[in-house]
Amino acid sequence: MENGQFVIGVDYGTDSVRSVIVNTANGAEMASSVYFYPRWQQGLYCDAPLNQFRQHPLDYVEGLEFTIKECLKEASGKVRPEAVKAISVDTTGSSPVAVDETGTPLALLPEFEENPNAMFVLWKDHTALKEAAELNGHAKKFEPNYLQFVGGIYSSEWFWAKLLHILRVDEKVWEACYSWVEHCDWIPFLLSGGKNIKDMKRSVCAAGHKALWAEEFGGLPPDDFFSSWDLLLKGFTSRLFTKTYTADQAAGNLSAEWAEKLGLTTDVKIGVGAFDAHMGAVGGQIEPYYLSKVMGTSTCDMLVAPTEEVSGTLVKGICGQVPGSIIPGMMGMEAGQSAFGDSYAWFRSILVWPMKMLLLSTKIIDQHTAEKLLQEMTEKIIPELSREAAKIPLNEKSELAVDWLNGRRTPDANQELKGVIANLGLGSNAPAIFRAVAEATCFGAKSIVDRFDQQGVPVKGLIGLGGVAKKSPFIMQMMADVMNMPIRIHKSEQTCAIGAAMFAATVAGIYPKVEDAMAAMGQGFDLEYQPNPENAAIYAKRYQRYINLGKAIETQTMNFSA
Repeated sequence: MENGQFVIGVDYGTDSVRSVIVNTANGAEMASSVYFYPRWQQGLYCDAPLNQFRQHPLDYVEGLEFTIKECLKEASGKVRPEAVKAISVDTTGSSPVAVDETGTPLALLPEFEENPNAMFVLWKDHTALKEAAELNGHAKKFEPNYLQFVGGIYSSEWFWAKLLHILRVDEKVWEACYSWVEHCDWIPFLLSGGKNIKDMKRSVCAAGHKALWAEEFGGLPPDDFFSSWDLLLKGFTSRLFTKTYTADQAAGNLSAEWAEKLGLTTDVKIGVGAFDAHMGAVGGQIEPYYLSKVMGTSTCDMLVAPTEEVSGTLVKGICGQVPGSIIPGMMGMEAGQSAFGDSYAWFRSILVWPMKMLLLSTKIIDQHTAEKLLQEMTEKIIPELSREAAKIPLNEKSELAVDWLNGRRTPDANQELKGVIANLGLGSNAPAIFRAVAEATCFGAKSIVDRFDQQGVPVKGLIGLGGVAKKSPFIMQMMADVMNMPIRIHKSEQTCAIGAAMFAATVAGIYPKVEDAMAAMGQGFDLEYQPNPENAAIYAKRYQRYINLGKAIETQTMNFSA
C-alpha cells in the first residue's frame, strides 16, 4: 500500500451532514466539516404532534457540496485532490423518498418543491402507523413468513409502510412516483451521475433490514404479497430491485459534473451506501458478539457473528438480521431504541420553555443579551442535571420511567406506545425526574441485550459510540451498572464518518476487505466503564419494576387504541 492515499467519509445524521478526509495508512483525520440542514433547522415540512418529519433533498445536496469543499480547503497543502481515491456515504434510515424514472426526488421538481410528501421521509417519521399495523396482519396470511428476517414485526419507521402511506395521502405524488429510494442509495447514485433508476445499486443494508429483501425469497416478496395488501402497490416491485450490494463494492465513479463541483477527479470511486449505525459499528471496530451501540438522538445497536455460527437462529423482535449488512461475509443484526438522546432533549425543552417565554419578553435586559443568556442556560441544563442526578442515592422505589417517548423500536416494534413517569411526589425535583428518564433509556438498552441472550445470540460485551457515549460519563456509568457489564468507549467522535472512510478505502482497493481497513485505520478505545456491584443489584430490582410498568402501560395503550 502506498502512503499519501486519502478517502472521504460522509455521514448524514438527523440534524447535519459531516464529511471527513482520512489518511488510509493510519486513519488520521486530515480535515472535517459539518453542515446543519437549514430547512430542517427552521422546522420546515415537519409537524411533531402528527409525528411527521420530512427533509428536503436540497439540504442533503447543499450539505454534501459544502462539507467536501470545506474539507479539501482545510486540507490543502496536506492532501492533493488527485490523492483522494474514494468517497463512501452513510445516512439515517429508513429515510426513503419518491423519485421519477431518472432517479430524481420529486421535491427537486418545480411542482413538488414545497410538498412534504415528495421529500425524504425521515427515519423517525411515524405517520405510517396504520400501514405498519396492516402489514403485520397481512403477512400472517402468507407462507413463507416474509417478516421472519426483520424480527417478525414490521415498523412504521420502515420502507414499505412509508411508501403506502405517501401513495394513499397524496394522489399527485402517487401519479408521479416511479420508484421509492433510500437516502443511502440515492447519494451514491447522485455522485456517480446516475440518470436511470434501473442503474441504481441498492444497499443490502437498507434492503434487508427495512424493505424485506432476502436471498431466501429470491429478492423482494412477490407482487401479489403487496398488491393483495393494497392495489396501489400493484406492480411496484418491478420498479424496485432484485440484486443488492454490500458497502465494500463500488456504485460507480465520481461524475464529471460532481468532479468539477468538488475539485476532484473522475477517478474517485463512489462506494455503495449504508445506514449510519452500520458504518458507525465498523468505524467503532465492532467485534463478533459485542453489541456496538451508536448512541445519539436514538440508538442503533449492531451485532455481527460468523454466519455459520448463527445459521438457523432468528431473533424475534429486532430490526433484522441480514448477511453482509455490516461486515461483508458476516451476519449483521440490528436493534435499537426510538428515543435516547431525544429523551434527554425532550426533558430539557420542558425546562427551557418557561425561560424562553419569559426571557425573550423581559424589559430588564436587551434582546441580544436575553438570547445569549438563554443559549448559555440551555447548553448547561443537561450537564448540570447529570451532576445533580449523580448525587441522588439509589433507591429501589424512587421515580421510575419508561423510555417509549417516541414509541418502541426494539424489542418488538410498536410505535403507538408512549413514555411514562411513575412514583412522582411533591419531593420529585428536576434532577430526580431526569435521573428516571436517563435510567429508563438504560433499561430499554438492557431489554435489547436480554432479547439477544434469550434467543441464543450471546452478548459478550458492549461498545459505546456516538455523542452520548463520548459526552456523558453519568449515563455511561449508569449503563454499565444497569447492564452489569463493562462498556468500552471508542476514541473517535466520528465513528460513522470514519466507518464510511474505511469502506471507501476498501472500495478503492487500498485494502482487500473492510476488516483490514478497520485494523489499519481504527483509533482504538480510550475509556472503559466497569459496573458497580452494589448499584447493579439495586438496578436489577428496579429493572423488574420497569418491565412490569411497561407491560401495564402497553396493555392500557393497546386497549385504548382498539
